[in-house]
Amino acid sequence: MQLHLKTHVRQNYKTVFNAFDEQLFRRLSPPYPRLKLLRFDGSAPGDMVEVELQTGIKSFRWTSLITDRSITGTEAYFIDEGRELPPPLRLWRHKHLVSQSGSGTIIHDIITYSTGFKVVDALLYPLMWAAFGMRKPVYRKVFGKV
Repeated sequence: MQLHLKTHVRQNYKTVFNAFDEQLFRRLSPPYPRLKLLRFDGSAPGDMVEVELQTGIKSFRWTSLITDRSITGTEAYFIDEGRELPPPLRLWRHKHLVSQSGSGTIIHDIITYSTGFKVVDALLYPLMWAAFGMRKPVYRKVFGKV
């Protein structure tokens, strides 16, 4: 299943891209489940990000590897792929793409995920949309509303 969210912001795409650091990661974390950041290497290929999802009942580890990164004259991206995922996820790929749009930028969160069951994937879609939709006001606050 794929989810693609777009957020228009005021700043230049390179400025936005270079701001994807540990501080922004923490600001983008959803209120639930709470995330305990265990490791944040950065957004270059080979870097790892590890979190513990704390549900209040049980904790789950989520480890992602940065597998690709590119910067061109009009856009930049990096991709994180899940290596250790919480149930029911079996596949996770998140492309963080920022592209020039006039004098501003469009931030794309392009997420591909799978549980191995299409019905469960479809049931998770609204939850994924809500969780990543919460990033929009943070992006606008940090990078300026268009």
